[in-house]
Amino acid sequence: MRTPVAVALTSVVALVLGTPGGVHADARKHDAPRVGVWLTTPDRTRLLAEQPSVPFRRGDSPHQTIVVDPDRTFQEVDGFGASITDSSAAVLHRLTPAAREKAMRDLFDPERGIGVSFLRQPVGSSDFTAAAEHYTFDDVPAGQTDFPLRHFSTARDEERVLPLLRRAKQLNPRLKVIATPWSPPAWMKTDDSLVGGRLKDDPAVYDAYARYLVKFVRAYAAAGVPVDYLSVQNEPQNRTPVGYPGTDMPVDQQEKVISALGPLLRWASPRTKILAYDHNWATHPGDIGTTPPGEDPETDYAADFLSGPAAKWVAGTAFHCYYGDPSAQTALHDAHPDKGIWFTECSGSHGPADPPAKVFRDTLVWHARTIAIGTTRNWAKSVVNWNIALDETGGPHLGGCDTCTGLVTVGADGSVTTNAEYYTVGHLSKFVKPGAKRVASTSFGSTGWNGQVADVAFRNPDGSTALVVHNENDEPRTFAVAVGEQVFEYTLPGGALATFTWPRHRSPRSDLDRVELPAATATASPAGTAPSAAVDAEASTWWSSGQAQEPGQHLQVDLGGSTVFRRVAIDSGGNLGDYARGWQLSASDNGTTWRTIATGTGTGHLTNVDVRRTSARYRRITSTAAADNWWSIADIRLYD
Repeated sequence: MRTPVAVALTSVVALVLGTPGGVHADARKHDAPRVGVWLTTPDRTRLLAEQPSVPFRRGDSPHQTIVVDPDRTFQEVDGFGASITDSSAAVLHRLTPAAREKAMRDLFDPERGIGVSFLRQPVGSSDFTAAAEHYTFDDVPAGQTDFPLRHFSTARDEERVLPLLRRAKQLNPRLKVIATPWSPPAWMKTDDSLVGGRLKDDPAVYDAYARYLVKFVRAYAAAGVPVDYLSVQNEPQNRTPVGYPGTDMPVDQQEKVISALGPLLRWASPRTKILAYDHNWATHPGDIGTTPPGEDPETDYAADFLSGPAAKWVAGTAFHCYYGDPSAQTALHDAHPDKGIWFTECSGSHGPADPPAKVFRDTLVWHARTIAIGTTRNWAKSVVNWNIALDETGGPHLGGCDTCTGLVTVGADGSVTTNAEYYTVGHLSKFVKPGAKRVASTSFGSTGWNGQVADVAFRNPDGSTALVVHNENDEPRTFAVAVGEQVFEYTLPGGALATFTWPRHRSPRSDLDRVELPAATATASPAGTAPSAAVDAEASTWWSSGQAQEPGQHLQVDLGGSTVFRRVAIDSGGNLGDYARGWQLSASDNGTTWRTIATGTGTGHLTNVDVRRTSARYRRITSTAAADNWWSIADIRLYD
């Protein structure tokens, strides 16, 4: 008879601030898998800097442990990047040809730079233009119309924007482009202005606007820049843009535009997919407040559109960061799993008097947890910042934001400075290739900040893995990463962002598969905080006893039916020291009669309990020792 085994957790490798410490004997072997490390710190002492590689080893760790499961996949990635706005093009063209080429290589070259792989391009003018007046590609004098679109021309973009886009595609041939208009031509609108107003509710106008967008797509393709995605209105609920183009486009009007556009675009450019919405995670109170009297503020805009008749023409929806939180993306995905989600705009910003060090740190940590990790853990296929380059004043711009920042800043002296957004994008774009798929990984941090370690993992088309990790805490945090039966450890400085990579042929594997627990419920004694958090498959939430550990405390799980398993993972998450000092694992078929299947002494945050293959409906984990720490369980996982 096989004796039940509880896998003890012991610390073998300790790496502090990226410097290797003691190494387990297994790691000294020539064939031990090693992990590449790139690090950015809030004090700018390390900027996407390669660190000494670290070894995988067999075993466990006493530290909070990120478990990566490369066999559980989620969305496919299109890319990461920003926008070459008219303003970005203007400041880049102020550089000498050699300096401009270096800046472009630093941005787009996958080897020598960060390999930006996704661009969002305005169709016409946005607030970030160097022009004296806003424009579209079919402007006519006030009072006139151009339904045949005889005045349509993208010649303005050929001056600066398109040459940069062509060079970007040369540097990174896998670059994808989404195009978005800030406004239709004024002659199509109720106020005869690019700023504010709506499309005229006229079938001829919807048809003209659809043909306008198709002409843009074809013109860009003819210029060497095929458009992969197209949305029909930037921020359709922003009814009162401050001095820059915008259009109030209710759901029913977006449906009419896309219903007209879909068939035309399918014929003219089959590669170009339409995205709906293109606005915030939640409707901003200011947008609700400007809803015309008697009209619905449409606070579920994206969901309403995907439930309507024009949904058949779209590949999915696009989101911005300026209100709400990324969990809205998952809620929409769960309701419409056949539609993709793209994250398409978030600008760095700052207070007008903030010193540079504060701007860099605040931007790095917020974008790391909310955008780089938060959006991708919530189904985003792209991560796109706003301007790719601006000048030292945050311009040029015509209306709109006066505290925005780009990935790089171009100085009046011809210098090019990389900003925090360059690194938050770069930690993804340099290592996560188009076509990669997000894979399962336990993450303890949250977009709302909880001081824990947050992460997201991807498997590239070549089978390599990239893991992006951010320490939300101001103090260093040591954690482990487990893949299959192997683990490595690292200590990440406070606020730092790191990317870890390992190749396919060195990737550890496991012969265990995770058992999904969709019907699991939990109770606890003491009830503490939210027992259900221990079975929600989300390590950033947890149950805590709310008091010091004592023998007899327990968490009980009802799986909803008999379930077979060979391993139970008891994950105490990122609350330092909140693991059971002694434990007993029991199983039951009826919730009344229990049998003990394993016991052990807790030595770390993740306890893997390996047992003979067992089937039961109920599991109970009981504390068998006392400790001053509370007892926390972030996640209960079963494997077979």
